[in-house]
Amino acid sequence: MFPTRRVWEGRHRTPEERTDGIMYRKEVNERSPLRILERSIHGGLGAGNLGVVMSRAGVGKTAFLVQVGLDDLMRQKQVLHVSIGQSVEHVQAWYYALFDDLARITSLENRDAVRADVGRRSVIQAFGADTRLDADKLEKVIELYAKHASFEPTAILIDGWAWEGDDDGRTQEMQAIKGIAKRLGAELWLSAQTHRSVTDSAPAGIPAPCSAFEKLIDVAVFLEPHHGAHVAVRILKDHDNIEIPETHLELDPDTMRLVEDDLDRRTPVALPPSQYTLLSGAAKGAEAEFGACAEKWGLEEVNFSFAGRATARTRGLVELNEAELKQGEVSPTYVEAQLHRSFPKTAQFQKMLQTIWHQVATAGEVFVVGLILPDDTVNGGTGWAAELGRHFKKPVHVFDQEKKGWFTWKDGTWQSEDRPRISRTRFTGTGTRFLSEEGRTAIHDLFSDTFGPSQ
Repeated sequence: MFPTRRVWEGRHRTPEERTDGIMYRKEVNERSPLRILERSIHGGLGAGNLGVVMSRAGVGKTAFLVQVGLDDLMRQKQVLHVSIGQSVEHVQAWYYALFDDLARITSLENRDAVRADVGRRSVIQAFGADTRLDADKLEKVIELYAKHASFEPTAILIDGWAWEGDDDGRTQEMQAIKGIAKRLGAELWLSAQTHRSVTDSAPAGIPAPCSAFEKLIDVAVFLEPHHGAHVAVRILKDHDNIEIPETHLELDPDTMRLVEDDLDRRTPVALPPSQYTLLSGAAKGAEAEFGACAEKWGLEEVNFSFAGRATARTRGLVELNEAELKQGEVSPTYVEAQLHRSFPKTAQFQKMLQTIWHQVATAGEVFVVGLILPDDTVNGGTGWAAELGRHFKKPVHVFDQEKKGWFTWKDGTWQSEDRPRISRTRFTGTGTRFLSEEGRTAIHDLFSDTFGPSQ
């Protein structure tokens, strides 16, 4: 028996609810970024074809696939979402959260009725992280639901496919899975995490680990983060078309909705903690405390460092090479001019500043624990994180250990704020090595206020 659960349990709708549901689907259809993407790739993916969404870790591949699934469900299609390495509840939380986000955008009145409607046409199938999905496993899942639930998907989404391994063997498996999709007349979407050697900018062609399967891929999409403020959708392959179109799609990094639809959002989308990623540096003090809380609450953690640097944590440690460090290179004179003080001219310190660029560049917001100086800069080398956050126009929050309170940069000045909450799925957590008890409590409260009691 395969462990599985339907996304939502539904009930029969009244004629009025059916009418509202149809009207709602039309409105969602007009506002969906998938319509723009389909026009860009000459009508869409197409039945029996394979689409791949690629990016580095934590940029939004799961959210993209869920938006594809929701879009199909709103158009009365049946969707099978296969997740490898995430539980049914985990994926279910994504569907709940992004459905509620859609309902908010469209001011949906009969939300429960529409939710039940789409729920009857969706199935989530979860496998363990060590599972290598093959055509036989997928076929058994499809046969099970065809027999017992009269369910035959017109869209198959696979999140967590194992691209690594024997190319010939994986090619045969992918051919077989495409064959299943073709037999069903279903579109097939897979996610793929690109290697660290691929920058956040869209590559010119299909990168590893998908490059070995380019002939089988009909449409390839790359999610390109822009300083945490939005994600640009780049097309790397459009069927057999030589000229690759530009989508001009800018999506919210948390919801994969059009950016303009999310400008008025006041509260974060209610995703599980495991969908959040802390970007930090694993140094002792504030960074180590941010990392400990991320682990305690079940968040992903990425700590940027470099060879020869001592760290207080090893979880999620990413040792940047010289080329990667160079991406965050900035003139020492510029740093001193911005922060109004001198810093060591050593290579070690310059590399530390370069790692901070990686912490902030793709984050949606920045949290710093330290001291705000009279000139509005933040004390210490990690003050560079606050300065970069302001430069990139990200929300920046600083806990001042002397004033014992939180401040946020707004309208050109630091303004006192109530205890903040984490509102973006990729966020920076950094600060002083000399962490006070008040600073430690502030970090703990930030996680507790956002995610509730730790597990």
